[in-house]
Amino acid sequence: MPNISETEQLTTADLANAATGRDRRDFDQPAGQADWHNTEEQHNEPLLPKDFSGDMRTRWETIQTEFVDDPRVSVQRADELVANAIQKLAESFADERAKLEREWSKGNDVSTEDLRQALRRYRAFFQRLLAI
Repeated sequence: MPNISETEQLTTADLANAATGRDRRDFDQPAGQADWHNTEEQHNEPLLPKDFSGDMRTRWETIQTEFVDDPRVSVQRADELVANAIQKLAESFADERAKLEREWSKGNDVSTEDLRQALRRYRAFFQRLLAI
């Protein structure tokens, strides 16, 4: 991925696009994510869909088991797995942003509540990311 300076605007769609070759317009059709517009504290909500997370855990267990026989390949597969998770996460944020942008492009006002919920999701993710 090219180096992005702090003056350029980087979006989650840009990150997802770099990994998949998707165009920003591709996010008009959300790729099935959890409903983020609830009022519960989003700090405790999973960042990725349950089925995707389950698959990733299964793949991780396989990678870990195969380490004894081929450590180099296991590390390469672990890197791919992490990259897939990051890509999926970027796609989910890009899909959410696309929903809001579709409303704006129709001339519709997006409710302050919808924007507040979106910002809460970003905040919860950002706080969790920095706590790692």
